[in-house]
Amino acid sequence: MSGPAEAVISLYERNARRFDKDRLKILFEKGWLDRFLALSTPGDAILDIGCGSGEPMARYLIENRRRVTGVDSSVAMIAMCRERFPDHEWLVADMRSLALGRRFGGLVAWDSFFHLTQDAQRRMFSIFAAHAAPQAPLMFTSGLELSESVGSYAGEPLYHASLSTAEYRSLIEASGFEVVRQIEHDPECDRHCVWLARLRT
Repeated sequence: MSGPAEAVISLYERNARRFDKDRLKILFEKGWLDRFLALSTPGDAILDIGCGSGEPMARYLIENRRRVTGVDSSVAMIAMCRERFPDHEWLVADMRSLALGRRFGGLVAWDSFFHLTQDAQRRMFSIFAAHAAPQAPLMFTSGLELSESVGSYAGEPLYHASLSTAEYRSLIEASGFEVVRQIEHDPECDRHCVWLARLRT
């Protein structure tokens, strides 16, 4: 499904304003963000991978005194972030080739990483590790089983993929992280499957 997978970037770029309007701002992710924040300290630099328009995830991190660097492949999404949060860093970049040459006190890839192909997801774990400071938390959402699917957004195909839970756990550990918490279909977080890990020293 390389065709639908490669179309994700252009789909979000064309529909950036619509996505921003549709994106729930009620912060059902708060419980997980609070767990993530508990593993970092005020003033830490946080890398938000696939940050979208910065609402509501980056806003919550900023309000909790973290310095956010947001990365997204959509020029339009990054423009919204720069307008909303001009004191933070916003970069147009493809997460698959991310190489910022610095490490962060925490990494988030919420509802973004799962748009990559399975092989691209496997390769992301070395990228996560290369950008994480010792003891930095990593939080991401995923599926549960080895699968690919094509849903839709704005009437266009929207690609998702997943590895198995066992493989995610193996990749986390092989890249130097340890799992702190993992919940499948969390009823308190809109049924998301969430991983929270931490880089070992």
